[in-house]
Amino acid sequence: MLARSVLGRTILLLAVGLPIFFGCARPSAELPPRMPPGLRDPYVIGIPDVLSIRVWKNPELSVDVPVRADGKISVPLLDDVQAEGLTPTELKEVISEQLAEYITAPDVTVIVVQPNSHVATVVGAVLRSGTVPLTKQTRVMDAIAAMGGFNTWAKKSDIRVLRPKDGEIISYRFNYGAYVAGKAPDSNIILRPGDTVVVPD
Repeated sequence: MLARSVLGRTILLLAVGLPIFFGCARPSAELPPRMPPGLRDPYVIGIPDVLSIRVWKNPELSVDVPVRADGKISVPLLDDVQAEGLTPTELKEVISEQLAEYITAPDVTVIVVQPNSHVATVVGAVLRSGTVPLTKQTRVMDAIAAMGGFNTWAKKSDIRVLRPKDGEIISYRFNYGAYVAGKAPDSNIILRPGDTVVVPD
């Protein structure tokens, strides 16, 4: 119930603040660079992901832990370890280095079992607003479809993707009609964690 309440307040704030978002977002004439085929950004751990930490031959040190609001996790022997902002490989190295003070040559595995932090938000003139999990490559149209599609009043020619970057918000424009007509094939961009898709009416 708490998670639903927080989500509801977040969506409400976004909806109320859409004019502010558009006013503050820096427009971008260029689309974000395309990733080469087969290449993916490394997964960066965030709040509130759930991680599986396994230490070979040391089951008492193996735990499933959530990333707390302070970005840390609790690991036996080590207490609090910073996890947010690291990749699983980087966190593995941090834990291994710290555990080496207690056990010989620790063999640590870090798996993200619940990638809860990797979501995009869809608001505006869609059948329902909400968050879309980015468990696979998700494009603008995928996210809109996941929210039930456009409502009757949607202004499909001026959809925006708002992306936080370097302390700013970059605004990418998506014209549904142009995309469907084949005039803007690259505009249906892949969403990143933290993106907000805004469908005006």
